[in-house]
Amino acid sequence: MVSETTKSSPLHFVLFPFMAQGHMIPMVDIARLLAQRGVIITIVTTPHNAARFKNVLNRAIESGLPINLVQVKFPYLEAGLQEGQENIDSLDTMERMIPFFKAVNFLEEPVQKLIEEMNPRPSCLISDFCLPYTSKIAKKFNIPKILFHGMGCFCLLCMHVLRKNREILDNLKSDKELFTVPDFPDRVEFTRTQVPVETYVPAGDWKDIFDGMVEANETSYGVIVNSFQELEPAYAKDYKEVRSGKAWTIGPVSLCNKVGADKAERGNKSDIDQDECLKWLDSKKHGSVLYVCLGSICNLPLSQLKELGLGLEESQRPFIWVIRGWEKYKELVEWFSESGFEDRIQDRGLLIKGWSPQMLILSHPSVGGFLTHCGWNSTLEGITAGLPLLTWPLFADQFCNEKLVVEVLKAGVRSGLNSL
Repeated sequence: MVSETTKSSPLHFVLFPFMAQGHMIPMVDIARLLAQRGVIITIVTTPHNAARFKNVLNRAIESGLPINLVQVKFPYLEAGLQEGQENIDSLDTMERMIPFFKAVNFLEEPVQKLIEEMNPRPSCLISDFCLPYTSKIAKKFNIPKILFHGMGCFCLLCMHVLRKNREILDNLKSDKELFTVPDFPDRVEFTRTQVPVETYVPAGDWKDIFDGMVEANETSYGVIVNSFQELEPAYAKDYKEVRSGKAWTIGPVSLCNKVGADKAERGNKSDIDQDECLKWLDSKKHGSVLYVCLGSICNLPLSQLKELGLGLEESQRPFIWVIRGWEKYKELVEWFSESGFEDRIQDRGLLIKGWSPQMLILSHPSVGGFLTHCGWNSTLEGITAGLPLLTWPLFADQFCNEKLVVEVLKAGVRSGLNSL
């Protein structure tokens, strides 16, 4: 029987966002949504990552929401990383990904000490899928742990089915051979290169990392998903059954951003003045602007990025193109200047070099379409804004999301080939 003291004690949820923009952004939204319902929230992250959403959280705290931000030192030296490399998008090469994940797992000991000293005692841990060490902490202190995936039910169900039917991927003759996902609500075909890497990874460091994530997934109390029943009803229903009923769709969590400043700084402080951006959009015709953003991590070669720019120029349509700190970022910016591209498009093209106020842009009436990498946050934001999507997936769950958008929801069209 629950005691009166337990009944009256406030709930205290501790949230662990993974150090990548697409993972942190919805987790901060979830923190605010829970806090609005009277739950005490503690967010645990590292100093460089805390700085990215400091303004949004400060506004939430000033409004009276019970949110605490606790910072732990990121063990970059122990993992062979450079100072400041605390987020996936801060890595200078993809070769640093394995050391980065090792550094993440080194956080177990300091975080364990934090949990031990927390008052009130945590009622629940909500952890990103990519932080399996939190499962050990939850078990040690007998605290229920809920997993957060930065994906939708379509992708989560696909991954579950393919892990159960691993022989399908093993028996393919090549990475480009199409196969049909069995036991799926709709007939959907993939190639091996299009499924999330967690589903099919060879032996080695990556396999060890993903096996740890899968084990943590299976031992968690339940899963929360940034999606909603009406968007993907069959997939939400089947995934809930897979999780024995303990899977909850709670999205789109981005809708908690009601204030203009929160929309503008969702994820990070914008690199363009909000008023300047809105003034530019106000000057364009209704539904005429194409918004182009390929995410915070873009692995396209410089030649393709140049062709994208030339295609936007040739279209004779107004556009906003967001260029973030990718591997080829400096070379692309140099090309803008040296080729005269920036001068030629200045009357109808707006280049945002850095972080953009994406929610503000997508909700503006001048925007008529969204060229997207199909990251799940961007996909949901585009759909929520009622925009048609032009899809250009690059990696991870993005090909899954494209299948959902193009083939199931009929909410977009592909920009490239049907198969890779």
